[in-house]
Amino acid sequence: MTLFDAFRYDGKRALVVGGATGMGAATAELLLSAGAEVVVMDCAEISLPGVTAITMDLAERDSIDAAIDQCGGPVHALFSCAGVADGAPGIEKINFIGHRHMIDRLLAADMIPRDSAIGFISSAAGLGWEANLPRIKEYLATPDFDSAVAWVAANGGADYLSTKQAMCAYVASHAFPLLKRGIRINAICPGPTNTPLARANKETWLGFGADFRSEVGVDVATPLEQAYPLVFLCSAAAGSISGITLITDSGYFAAGITDAFPPASPVTSFLLGRM
Repeated sequence: MTLFDAFRYDGKRALVVGGATGMGAATAELLLSAGAEVVVMDCAEISLPGVTAITMDLAERDSIDAAIDQCGGPVHALFSCAGVADGAPGIEKINFIGHRHMIDRLLAADMIPRDSAIGFISSAAGLGWEANLPRIKEYLATPDFDSAVAWVAANGGADYLSTKQAMCAYVASHAFPLLKRGIRINAICPGPTNTPLARANKETWLGFGADFRSEVGVDVATPLEQAYPLVFLCSAAAGSISGITLITDSGYFAAGITDAFPPASPVTSFLLGRM
């Protein structure tokens, strides 16, 4: 035993939702290297050797329920990594409502024990959630999958920005009640990252912040570079951290907020609701 063991996952069972590609796949691979037993759920083909693969569609409540039954417990670390871009059918379910339903089901069945953790992959698009908190709280107050879908149908929110804001607000608002059960919850908000989803939206997603990266001499992040902080947040080494959305964008937002890099200031102010 060493002090560094707190960063490892030996003897722990990790569930990666959306672990077939991109940051989710990198997270699953890193968890295997850290000693975890890894279960991966996705609607895409799961090719990573050494994991238990379960087919699941986050847009379908029954598919989520069946996948949870197949997975069983315990789940010591839940990584909610799946997401789609604007224009995808069922985006509100895939990016948020389905993840929330999975957490609710796992908690109801006591499949997430004390000293466990939950980690989301959010986005810079979600960072302005505080400015919209009264509206988002109405959304979060919906009690289940179907009522949340109905709320979005009536009030809007089937878009990327809204789903990521809901996710960030969920993490912040649920940190307290979950910690009373001994469970931590956090999220990362990645900057541009070289994933299949980002490449499919290359001009917008990978072009964002290109001037900043050029000036400081860095490239877009790799999926593994985003997996490192996400896996850390759900490890025992992060035992005092809960309720945060960690911005993992090489400092772009910090430079924009402080005017250290003035070209970033307008977009960061807009995304943070400070215009």
